[in-house]
Order: sequence, then structure tokens, then C-alpha cells
Amino acid sequence: MQRGRRVSGSQTLRVGIVLFAILGLAVICFATNGAAGDVSGLLQAAQRQFNSGNYSSSISTLQSAMTQSPGSAETHYWLARNYYELRDYDNAVAQAEKSIELDPKNSIYHDWLGRAYGGKADRERSFSLAKKTKKEFEVAVQLDPSNTTARRDLEEYNLQAPWIAGGDKDQAREQVDAITRLDPVEGHLARAVLYLESKKLELAENEYREAVKSKPGKIDVYFEVASFFARQNKAPDLEATIQAATIASPNDPRLTYFHGVSRVISGSEPQRAEEYLKAYLASTPDRSDWPSHAGAREWLGRLFEAEGKRTEAAEQYRAALQLDPGSKEARARLEQIEKKSH
Repeated sequence: MQRGRRVSGSQTLRVGIVLFAILGLAVICFATNGAAGDVSGLLQAAQRQFNSGNYSSSISTLQSAMTQSPGSAETHYWLARNYYELRDYDNAVAQAEKSIELDPKNSIYHDWLGRAYGGKADRERSFSLAKKTKKEFEVAVQLDPSNTTARRDLEEYNLQAPWIAGGDKDQAREQVDAITRLDPVEGHLARAVLYLESKKLELAENEYREAVKSKPGKIDVYFEVASFFARQNKAPDLEATIQAATIASPNDPRLTYFHGVSRVISGSEPQRAEEYLKAYLASTPDRSDWPSHAGAREWLGRLFEAEGKRTEAAEQYRAALQLDPGSKEARARLEQIEKKSH
């Protein structure tokens, strides 16, 4: 005699269906989690490629991630960043717009859409795109009032854009005041830009000195100040700023650029200056938020020009113009060399 409860055929069928459903759900969850893990890994790989300046490979990696997760706003954001670095502003705009469509309240995404619109507006000389640029910066600030990067973008837009495109000096000052309340160091930098726009170099310099006086931990502060002293050809101040930056972040590859520039301006150690600048060109990506490779070429040209090496200097200026056709300084120096050669 069989002990226990007997399971009928219909009950067996129901149990089988339930088990099948449970197993199916487990498979789906595993597949979903696996896909999410794959996408996360692809995004990390793409960011590493971006940071190394390998923008085309980063785009390919991101496109693979998009096939697995087409609704990822972050994937479209990083695609926009890569296209922006390649100066492919059409695709940068398209991808940034998609990131916002998927995540409309992300302040960072709006700020980068503004930058993409700005790049396209400059290229096409378009007032309508320029106005879109300002609007996106404003939305970025509204969504996150503590986003000082977006506030500085909005400040600089208001300073540089003509009134017909929405430029407004009073609004720029409002942003400077807001930034200062949020972060006094960033406030000094923002106010320095305000003074530079008004050609008040001494006041701008005072703001830059105040920015580094508190020994901020952010390395980018020092590099912004160093860039000012480089433009003013003030080698001792530039060197002091570089030394302070070295304490904050001794292994930052951008230090080699400024070490080279400092020596070009001072006229000391020309061989070291050449080594530093060439090392920067060989070991760093050419990206919009770092000293440009066009700028490094231009400084090499100035170095060779000072040494009487006109042919080598002309080669560097041509290389700089190939990277940045709008460089007035490189063009003027190249034309001067070519006139002397005839």
C-alpha cells in the first residue's frame, strides 16, 4: 500500500507549469543581470579609451553597449563626449539630445548638450544654435544650482556672446556671485574671467593669485592659473604655480606641458623645454579640457624660432594650424617666418 498523498495528473501539470515559469524567470533574470554587467563593463572600457584619447575605439565600444542596452542615457552621453572631442558636432548634438530624452533632469547632460550646440554654432556661425547653447546651460543650472561647471559655462557664454545671441554682462556677474557663494576658489577663477573680458589684467591676476593662495586640492585650479601666467609670459609666476600644482598632484601628465612652456618663456634650458613639450605630445590625449596639442606645437615653434631654427619653427606652426586652423598666433608667426625666408 502506498503511503502519502498521491498527486493527480492535473496537479502534476500545474506543478510542471509553475516550475517551468520559475525556471524561465530565473533564466530571464540571469540574462538581464548578465547583460547589465556586460554593459557596465563596456561603459568602463569606453571611458578608459576616452581618457587615453582613443575616441574612435571608445565610440565602437559604446555602440556595442548600445545594442545591448539601447535605453542607456549614459551610453549616449559618452558617445556625445567622444564626438565632441573629434569636433563632430552634428553627432555630438544628436547623442547628447538622446541622453536628455532618456534622462531629462540630468544637469551634466544638459551642460554637455550646451557645449555641443556651442561647437556647432561656432562652426556654422548660427545665432539660433547659439541661443540653444545658452538655454541648455541655463537648464543645467536650474536642475542643479550647485553645478559650478555649468555656471561657469553660462558665465562665459554671457561674456562672449553678442547681445543678439543672448550675451549679457549683468547675467555673467550674477553667475560669478553665485559661484563665489558655492565655492570661493571657483569664484576667484570666475571673477578673473570677468576681469579678463574687460581687459583688467591686474585685477584678473589678483583673483588668480587668491585662487591658489588657499592651496586648493583640485589640480585644475592650478592649471587654469598657470595658463594665465603663460599667456602673460610671466615665467617666475608660472614656475611657482607649477611647483604648487606638483605638490597637489605630482604625477599629472599636464605638468610636462607647463614645465616646457615655462622654459620657453624664460629662455632657460631649451633642450629640457623641447623634451618636455615633445613628451607631452607623445604621452597625452588631445582633449578639450587639457592644454591642446596645437598649443604645444606652437610653443615648440616659439622655442625653435628663438634658437634661430626657422625651418623647424615653421613646421611646428604648420602642425599647430593643422590641429587648430583658427590659431591667430600660430598663423601670424608662420607668416612672419615665411616673409623673412623670401
